[in-house]
Amino acid sequence: MITLQEISPISSDKLEAMGFTWHTDADGSRYVNDELVEISSDEAEAYYEAANELYDMYVEAAGYVIENDLFFELGIPFNLVDAIKKSWENDVHWHLYGRFDLAGGIDGKPIKLLEFNADTPTSLFETALLQWALLKNNDMDENRQFNNVYEAISENFKRLITLFDDTELFDERYDGWKILFSSVEGNDEEEATVRLLRQMATDAGFNTGFEYLHNVQFNDDGIYDAQGNEYEYWFKLFPWEDIASDEPELATTLNKIMLNQKAIILNPAYTLLFQSKGMMKILCDLFPDSPYLLKTSFEPLKGIKQVEKSVFGREGANVRIIQADGTTIEKIDGPYDNYRKVYQEYVELPKDAKGKKYQAGLFFAYEACGLAFRKGGEIMNNMSKFVGHVIE
Repeated sequence: MITLQEISPISSDKLEAMGFTWHTDADGSRYVNDELVEISSDEAEAYYEAANELYDMYVEAAGYVIENDLFFELGIPFNLVDAIKKSWENDVHWHLYGRFDLAGGIDGKPIKLLEFNADTPTSLFETALLQWALLKNNDMDENRQFNNVYEAISENFKRLITLFDDTELFDERYDGWKILFSSVEGNDEEEATVRLLRQMATDAGFNTGFEYLHNVQFNDDGIYDAQGNEYEYWFKLFPWEDIASDEPELATTLNKIMLNQKAIILNPAYTLLFQSKGMMKILCDLFPDSPYLLKTSFEPLKGIKQVEKSVFGREGANVRIIQADGTTIEKIDGPYDNYRKVYQEYVELPKDAKGKKYQAGLFFAYEACGLAFRKGGEIMNNMSKFVGHVIE
């Protein structure tokens, strides 16, 4: 059973002063839990090792997909295949950060991969800043967390220049390149996430700018803000698969920009391979003995309880839990039903004394760097709660 430690919540006024405005859900309940999950240092280390190993597996699997032309199997839009190949071929297209969603890891349960949010992961603001503030607000030692997300991503920005070299070489090789950060206008959470990333890049030493997505200008020779200033890097909190389906002309232009070596896009196009839940089937084929993987197939699994997911989807949408006899016991509808399906072996999430379930979210930026939890029901949706943690 999950062990929880009750804490005093941060007031809404203080949260808003931090820039955290999405503190209350649509039903009026608080989004941030007023309890912390207790974990041990050994459990924190096990999460760290699991994410690092899983990332290496994803890298190997992505190379396998590209080499064997398995883009269709993963549901990859045809108009992004060239961009994926181009970004994969050159190390300058650096994967900035992602988030693994994991079952288990506490209460003696083994760690199991549920999916990898590699392109546009959310909960960054909460994991990097908010749960640190929860400890500080309760006069607790801020070091009692597995949480160096801010520092890790800041260092990863430097690796855009140094690549695999020590980031201490950054000052010698940095020549004033600029990064433009963009989000959709009107979404507080996404904008706060992007502005946080911009601050990390600024701390790392880059010149930075911000522009809402609809104001960014593109042509075959580069990427520009509304004033016509050109940028060598562009970070967009907008999914690659949505660019392919909703903005096909932009997908074509971005491919030409990369081909002409006029700008580098973050996260890179190849992270769409990691993002596809179809990759978990490839992982099972390549690493059948991994203790972190759940059996996954493109066809319904026979004789076991399982979860049906669309290869692209968010917040539990278009997820269905199926009994061994084929009966659906729970599902959430959504806009992603047109994507290909995968079928993943069901695993029980850890519970607290009230029966609420907990899913671990573990950020990765060159290495595993920050842990937090989601609390909810059988399927984690947009009403699940954010829960911080403390190492006991």
